[in-house]
Amino acid sequence: MGCQVSDLQRQVVEIVRSRGYERRDEPFTLASGQTSHDYIDGKRAMDNGAHLRLVAEAILELARDRHIDFNAVGGRTMGADPMAHALSILAGCSWFSVRKEPKPRGHERWIEGCRLDSDSRVLLLEDVVTTGGSVRLAYDHVRETGASVVGVIPMVDRGDHAQRWFAQQHIPYAPVLTYRDLGIAPVAGPPFADTAG
Repeated sequence: MGCQVSDLQRQVVEIVRSRGYERRDEPFTLASGQTSHDYIDGKRAMDNGAHLRLVAEAILELARDRHIDFNAVGGRTMGADPMAHALSILAGCSWFSVRKEPKPRGHERWIEGCRLDSDSRVLLLEDVVTTGGSVRLAYDHVRETGASVVGVIPMVDRGDHAQRWFAQQHIPYAPVLTYRDLGIAPVAGPPFADTAG
C-alpha cells in the first residue's frame, strides 16, 4: 500500500493475516515456480459474505481513488471469480471469468460471463499475484476481444514484478495490500515471468 492507507485496506490486511496467511517451516513451490515459506490463501481469507464484501468495497474504493472508470470486472478463474461477482453487484457492472483453457464445445470461448467488446472498460482482478503471470494471461485474453484494460487491482501482491510490467503498459495497478503489509519477503525471480502466479 502507498502512504494513504484506508480503513478498508487495514481491515483487509487483518483478514488476510488472520485467515489467509501461514508461515510454513518447509518451503513449498508457488504456482509461479518460486519457493516460499509464506503461504497466502486468498480464497480462504474471503470465504464468507462479510469478508468478501469488505474486499470488494476496498477494491471499489481503490478504483475510485485512482479514477479507474470501468464497466466490466473479472479475471482468471478461480482467483478472480468471487471478487468479480461481489464487485459487479456493488458497482452495478458486468462480470466475466477467463478460463484456464477454452471451453471444448460450443463457441470454444476463453471468456465466460459478459461478452466483452470494444466498448468494454475492464478492471482486472486477482486474489494473490506472485510474478503476475496469471493476471497477464487474463490481460492478453481480454485484449483479444477488443476491450480496453483500464486498471488492475489484486487483493494481495507478493512481489513487485506485475507492478512494473503494468506500469510499462501505462495501466494503473493498485493492490489492496502487498508483502510489505504482511511483513514477509517479496517473491524473487525473473521480473516479467510468463508463468502463472
